[in-house]
Amino acid sequence: MTPDVSPTARALVALELLQGNPGITAERIAEKLGVSERAARRYVGILREAGIPIESVRGPYGGYRVGRGLRLPPLVFSAAEALGLVMAVLDGHHDAGDPTSPVGGALGKIVRALPEQVAAQAEAVRRATAPVPDRGAARPDPQTTTALVGAGADRRRVRLRYRSEAGVERDLDVDPWAVVVRHSRWYLLCWSHTSDGRRAYRIDRVRGVEVLDDGFIPPVDLDPVATLEEHLAVGWEYAVEVIIDAPAGDAARHVPPNLGRVEPVDADTCRLLGTTSNPWWYAQQLTAVPVAFRIVGGPEIRHAAQVLGRRLLAAAEPG
Repeated sequence: MTPDVSPTARALVALELLQGNPGITAERIAEKLGVSERAARRYVGILREAGIPIESVRGPYGGYRVGRGLRLPPLVFSAAEALGLVMAVLDGHHDAGDPTSPVGGALGKIVRALPEQVAAQAEAVRRATAPVPDRGAARPDPQTTTALVGAGADRRRVRLRYRSEAGVERDLDVDPWAVVVRHSRWYLLCWSHTSDGRRAYRIDRVRGVEVLDDGFIPPVDLDPVATLEEHLAVGWEYAVEVIIDAPAGDAARHVPPNLGRVEPVDADTCRLLGTTSNPWWYAQQLTAVPVAFRIVGGPEIRHAAQVLGRRLLAAAEPG
């Protein structure tokens, strides 16, 4: 550290060293602060006077560490650590985005205590998140997510090194509109200049992020979650068409947007049009529709529904 750094700043740096390096010696603290060992011990004393429980152990393997006390000592987060903490909370709790819940309220306090730039990144992810806990889901790298959230906030184009599901890596130039969590996956909703279209890329498959000089303007009134749901319902290999015996407005309340688009046929009937890469999953989702329906398009979906129906009938037979 430079000689003109204030004693308060040195004490805070000393606290960060103690938190990140349990058992650190006065000699090591002095080296990091650029002061004598005597001065380093004085900074430890200042922290103790402030009510922070600093424990010390004598001997060749001794040193300082932050103990447990009645008051929580000040915490210092890097941008990646802060966003990683927010990601972990959002990933594990349905109500993390609700400021009136205990988890959401605690998370809000952490976000408010962060530096403005870091807090803005964390809050951006929090606003665009609708988590579903799944211990088996892939987790993205917090530093990668931080870079994408920051680029989106600054409206800067990025170049992704992206690995597809087949294992093929390629570079993609995209405008990062938003980071969204849906269905236990973290997605980057963006405009791809490489593909010349709207895309949603899984962040756990991003192998590198380069922020470019080009700027961008996101769509007006963008709803990241709704847009992602709409995107996830199109472009897959198996087409689906379902006739539902209910008005379009009533059916739409029971059909998740990721299943496809609901359009009216007449006053009492509507049509669901969508695509999927997993007919078995799609057939399972259709069982939640509480009115009669008929699968009229998509032999793969029809086959999956027939097999699923036979299994359900067999399961309902008396033993």
